[in-house]
Amino acid sequence: MYHTWMRYFTPSQVHHRLGLVCLGVGMQHGALPTVGPRTLDHHVAVVIGAGGGWFKGADGRRVTVTAPALIWLTPGVPHHYGPDPATGWDESFVDFTGPATATYTELGYIEPERPVVPLADTAGARAAVGRIARAARRGNPLLEVETGAAVHELLVALRRARADLAPDGDPVLQALARDAFQPLSVAEHAARHGMTPAELRTAVRRGAGCSPKDYLLGIRLGRAKELLAATELPVAAVARRVGYDDPAYFSRLFTRRVGTAPVRFREQQGRAVPGGWSSRIPDPEHPPTIPGAAT
Repeated sequence: MYHTWMRYFTPSQVHHRLGLVCLGVGMQHGALPTVGPRTLDHHVAVVIGAGGGWFKGADGRRVTVTAPALIWLTPGVPHHYGPDPATGWDESFVDFTGPATATYTELGYIEPERPVVPLADTAGARAAVGRIARAARRGNPLLEVETGAAVHELLVALRRARADLAPDGDPVLQALARDAFQPLSVAEHAARHGMTPAELRTAVRRGAGCSPKDYLLGIRLGRAKELLAATELPVAAVARRVGYDDPAYFSRLFTRRVGTAPVRFREQQGRAVPGGWSSRIPDPEHPPTIPGAAT
């Protein structure tokens, strides 16, 4: 005995240009029928919230699936799976496609080489699936855009829920972010963690989808933008605060990566008003509370 609910969609080519589109959503539980063997032309995230079963991929090996877990089904890859017939399982699935799947795969959010992923919990993923299900009401004029946006949310929730990450995220990335404004080389950052530079590159690539240099640069430039927009600090002072002793090098780097010079960025985005409400340098960890806003 099992229960099932599902809806399928056919987004237009215009909607495909949004990057991700949802092709279907379903929620089912119980002793569900076995799926496959089959091969699809799109991606599916199958979230197992309770129970257990098995999965076979292209290599033919039978892998045990124990909730909470994620099963990735990727285009062109044969698969075969099902719940334990004695216990069944609780399953939510989302079918999706679009050009952004290639980028999400490159960043490590979608993992074709690891079709079964243990999760710490499924609350975030189930919330995203619930948003898709609510948007799936017939006659909803925003159906394709709402469901596509929720697929982005789902991929982020699944990435955050991976059981191999600490509750607050990857400790290596946290430490790099904490030390990002210190004038340290990648080798020096690696030594602080008892790692070789190659090991650090692998860890950061897996956790953030980029090199340590790019990860640190993104944090530094983000902070530099905040200081340029919200303060009247000279560009040289901004450079020093984000870890660059040479303001000329900082300006060249900022211009190359942002597309505009620091001074020009300040002219476009500046919010520092003499005599205005804010006289402190903004702290990204403690945003102000807006009166009357929901907490």
